[in-house]
Amino acid sequence: MNNELIWVLSLLAMAIALFVSGKVRMDVVALLVIIAFVLSGTLTLQEATMGFSDANVLLIAALFVIGEGLVRTGVALRMGDWLMKMAGSSEAKMLALLMLTVAGLGAFMSSTGVVAIFIPVVMSVSAKMNRSPGRLMMPLSFAGLISGMLTLVATAPNLVINSELVREGLAGFGFFDVTPIGLVALLLGIGYMLVARFWLGAAENKQARKGQERTFRDLIRDYRLSGRARRLAVHPGSPLIGEPLDDLRLRERYGINVVGLERWRKFRRVMVPVTGMTQFRARDVLLIDMSAADIDIREFCSEYRLEPMILRGEYFSDRAQDVGMAEVLIFPDSELQGKTLRESSFRTRYGVSVIGIRRRGEVLEGLLSDLPLELGDCLLVIGDWKKITQLQLQKRDVLLLSLPAEVKDVAPASSQAPHAIFCLALMVAMMLTKEIPNPIAALIACLLMGKFRCIDMESAYRAIHWPSIILIVGMMPFALALQKTGGITLIVDGLMDLAGGYTPHVMLTCLFVLCATIGLFISNTATAVLMAPVGVAAAHQMGVSPYPFAMIVAVAASSAFMTPVSSPVNTLVLGPGGYRFSDFVKTGVPFTLLIMVVSVLLVPLLFPF
Repeated sequence: MNNELIWVLSLLAMAIALFVSGKVRMDVVALLVIIAFVLSGTLTLQEATMGFSDANVLLIAALFVIGEGLVRTGVALRMGDWLMKMAGSSEAKMLALLMLTVAGLGAFMSSTGVVAIFIPVVMSVSAKMNRSPGRLMMPLSFAGLISGMLTLVATAPNLVINSELVREGLAGFGFFDVTPIGLVALLLGIGYMLVARFWLGAAENKQARKGQERTFRDLIRDYRLSGRARRLAVHPGSPLIGEPLDDLRLRERYGINVVGLERWRKFRRVMVPVTGMTQFRARDVLLIDMSAADIDIREFCSEYRLEPMILRGEYFSDRAQDVGMAEVLIFPDSELQGKTLRESSFRTRYGVSVIGIRRRGEVLEGLLSDLPLELGDCLLVIGDWKKITQLQLQKRDVLLLSLPAEVKDVAPASSQAPHAIFCLALMVAMMLTKEIPNPIAALIACLLMGKFRCIDMESAYRAIHWPSIILIVGMMPFALALQKTGGITLIVDGLMDLAGGYTPHVMLTCLFVLCATIGLFISNTATAVLMAPVGVAAAHQMGVSPYPFAMIVAVAASSAFMTPVSSPVNTLVLGPGGYRFSDFVKTGVPFTLLIMVVSVLLVPLLFPF
């Protein structure tokens, strides 16, 4: 062991100690590592900063942008809604479905890409379930890593090890040869995470506390809106067609207030803001508020040729992405004082409808449009989110008090959702063909998302989690430093001296431990490159089949569960999950040992010695 190797190992130990302590930001530690390598002369400036030119770093940054595009267009939220619908209120079902979905997708595309796509989904689901994101983020990353054990093409280490077998003149692995091991690992992972989630969510972070903001449900309860909402479809020949809303006088005659409108455009329904001049068309769906309890809705529908439609959420809460709700306060010296909503043309002036008034703490009943407004009245308004947020700029007549928690789920580019799905599908297709490099495929998808207005440049730059990028870049030089100073060779020689004379199961165990240890500090692909020839050579020396040895290296290379820097998949969830370095250690180490025991026992059964 030379002095340079001692220095590199000491620097590695110091970096890990700082990671574990949490007293210095991880990205700052990574930058200090780069500086230390250059100043000590261990690496040149070009070698120490090679991570900035690494294609995988570019890929990760691009995937952050694509994930943000899926959020802004509402695609991620709809995926979360599907998971919520399937899981109901059960966090256990949610965790299992999430891991199954992510592992299934990751078996055929980049696990890093899948995890990046599902991070906003998990954030949305966690907020709706009023849970800490930390309870689902680590299961998300573990499922991404396990996906590498499901097919031959799921991860680069599998292909590296397969190539080593072919180079040795042996038949390579089949496409699904690794699948049985991966399925067992996935089932173990789901069971393990169902227990681990309790300590992962023990320290509730800021993301969890956001769930305490006022919601649609709170406003519906406070203003007694239950039972007042209806969805009515306009049939051809209805007397409403072609008539301006104000001329119909529905509020005066029936106590019915049209607060929203669903209209068919390009083979799908979109929400259309309602004003006094809005004219209805056939096939429109009206969202109405019925403030008068004595109206016979059947008679009304029969008279105007309307058909009641299903309303899933209480008072349009299921339409929170499109229909906004907020409280506003009447300002002193406001022009609205003393006037009724009809006299002030409130809906025409502000583009929103008043569905509730609270005066001196009491909710007013009856036909609100004919009640004179007073100073201090609190109005509950409903309408397009853009119109509601514009009330923040209106400082003369009304003051926007607060926005409900659902405003976070609003997709500003929801109309571009089909384009976002197209960009994602195109990226996946390009990655599967292997004709276009993954980073280039991701960049093409990013540019197309910009072209289709799924995301703007400012949002794209904000979407990139720069601390994660810097952390990856700063840790990459360790692989080269260990190779240059002879550290890797020393470890491999020690393995042969330690386990070469024992049973094949002992050698499998030592190989797994060594791969998992090296994988703590360098990428799983680099680990596979270094360890694949060692595994095959060890098998030849022991006079047994090389296939179980090659397979154990592949499984171990994908078992990067123990630290947030051992895989980009872990690094991606570090910030959103609110984790510390120690969270991965105490959760990942037991699971890695579990995978080791199972794989050492299972691999020889599938691939006999």
